[in-house]
Amino acid sequence: MKKLLFFAAFTVFALTTTNAQDEASTGGFAKSDVYVSGSVSFGSSTEAVADADSVTSYEISPSVGYFVSDDIALELGFSFSDSGADDSSAVGVDLGARYFFAAASQFSLTLGAGLSYESKDNGLDIKKNTIGIAVSPGVNYFISNAFALRATVGSLGYTSEKDDFDGAEAKTSFGLNIDLSDINFGLTYKF
Repeated sequence: MKKLLFFAAFTVFALTTTNAQDEASTGGFAKSDVYVSGSVSFGSSTEAVADADSVTSYEISPSVGYFVSDDIALELGFSFSDSGADDSSAVGVDLGARYFFAAASQFSLTLGAGLSYESKDNGLDIKKNTIGIAVSPGVNYFISNAFALRATVGSLGYTSEKDDFDGAEAKTSFGLNIDLSDINFGLTYKF
């Protein structure tokens, strides 16, 4: 619920401050622009049991993008995560493209599509490899000429995951998530 309220406030703020701008508007993208973006998540929890240890988890997801046209950027991203609860860790790579509606503006809607690969070690010497394809809408709002707030909301995706041992069966899934339970926030720096 907090994510939904934050996203709604972010969108209302962005839409109300976005109006007809003159040539001195803040931010925006153009062909040949390069940017770095990313998100960081961190969590810590403790069970209400005597002598319980706290569990810490994190994920870091940096990416770089390059505008091949005035509205289309190619993106390359990496992800690193560690979950203290089950002593699992994961490393991933993403390759995709993002279309920016009104990329030269301070505020723009986006639509991205990408291919991802992740290798997860569950802490028991069993690795799981996951390949995914996803399409996700989002927003981009420049708060200065170089920095922008970024959010993606939901996705339409397909994944295939398989344990890394002989005879393992692949598990596939297809899903459409439009209930705003999957909101990712990030920060972008344009060079």
